[in-house]
Amino acid sequence: MRHWTFGVFTLALLTCAHAANADELADIKARGTLICGTQNASEPYAFPDTKTRQIVGFDVDVCNALAKGLGVKLQHRALSTEARIPELKTRRVDVLAAAVAWMPARAAQVDFSNQYFVAPIRVLVRADSPVKSLADLSGKKISASEGSSSSAVAVTRLPNSNLLTFHDISSAYLALQQGKVEGLVAGQLILARFAAEAAQKGGEQYRLLNEPVYEERWGVAMNRNEPALKAAVNQILADYEKSNGLQTSFDKWLGAQSVYKFTRDYKVEPIRIN
Repeated sequence: MRHWTFGVFTLALLTCAHAANADELADIKARGTLICGTQNASEPYAFPDTKTRQIVGFDVDVCNALAKGLGVKLQHRALSTEARIPELKTRRVDVLAAAVAWMPARAAQVDFSNQYFVAPIRVLVRADSPVKSLADLSGKKISASEGSSSSAVAVTRLPNSNLLTFHDISSAYLALQQGKVEGLVAGQLILARFAAEAAQKGGEQYRLLNEPVYEERWGVAMNRNEPALKAAVNQILADYEKSNGLQTSFDKWLGAQSVYKFTRDYKVEPIRIN
């Protein structure tokens, strides 16, 4: 019994030692495949192409660049918003390029690469509104989706405004349409869609305030304590930018070649919290 107990204890120590010394980068290369997760049905970041039925988009391009840089094949996995971090932590995916913005709570669970995208949170107002800047929203009613990062940001960044939260973003937008609020706080992408759709319909027009309320910084998320993988991912992102691959992808999905016509004024660099 004593020998059996010692053997089990020794095996447990070896198992813990192996886990402590695990090298996910080496595992990926040995497997020959990178399992990269993206957020599902998130146009233009990762969504099904109606013609090819393949998942395409800005984040998918990042996954492809990572696999190419590591010299392995890509296994793409579309994940729900809620499943992203759990799937990573249980190692069912190796990395996430899945619209994952750096937040303190997330940084306590996973590691982030250098930023590859900056997503501004902005304010949409009616085209004829006297509001020209964020300062003009002082004392005014604004809307946001309940429980969203935009509503949390509005509380701290627009403390002199009267924030009204609604069940979803559509309801918050309706409040702006009905004149119940002066501005709608949300991600730049969804606000640009609302403005574009309104313009197509020819009704009341809307515009985005130039100054962002906040800028969410996206990085590739990976499990903590994987320095070799993090260094490799950061190098690949740097090379992706240097080769103009990141700009080409941005132009296609978000910039000059897209319906959004956004301009890119950020670069791949360590995430700095504003």
